[in-house]
Amino acid sequence: MNVFGATLLTLALCAATCSGQTQSTANTRDDSHDGTAASASMQPKIDPAKEADIRKLLDVVGTKAAMTQMMGEMANTMRPAMTNMFPPGEYRDQLIELFFEKFQSKADPQQMVELAMPVYDKYLSDEDIRGLIQFYATPLGKRMITTLPKIMIECTQAGEKWGEQLGRESMQEVLAEHPDLKKAMEEASKNAQQR
Repeated sequence: MNVFGATLLTLALCAATCSGQTQSTANTRDDSHDGTAASASMQPKIDPAKEADIRKLLDVVGTKAAMTQMMGEMANTMRPAMTNMFPPGEYRDQLIELFFEKFQSKADPQQMVELAMPVYDKYLSDEDIRGLIQFYATPLGKRMITTLPKIMIECTQAGEKWGEQLGRESMQEVLAEHPDLKKAMEEASKNAQQR
């Protein structure tokens, strides 16, 4: 995993979410184009020299391998959430397994590289890209490729715990300051359980 892979994973998650929300609309408009081709045609053309440099950078940092690894990790993370999302029953495990088989068969790391191209083009100059290629060829750069994802994961986990604690404290304070809302919430909970 590397920082570029993490960025691409975020893009993948956003793309998956947006794709799921817009799939039926896209199908009714024109079945002859997939979402990737349509979005690629709407992007401005990247300078060929810069495009080659971006591809080289993504290759130097091992983006495709990182994407494959992260897709597996994402599946492991999503599986318990999906299990909790669906009502219990004999169907659930099979449904989730089939979903992940289908998802992984469609998840081509090269498509994520293509989605990343205009993003890198937008935020980084060709000089920036070439500088990053040089940096990631150094011992420190190579170390960052392997270390930065671990740092990001640990910081994300720490941030999630911090956010959960702040959320609990904030809700407890709001309910303590507004007993009428606490009472209304408790009554709504009782009514929901009686149904």
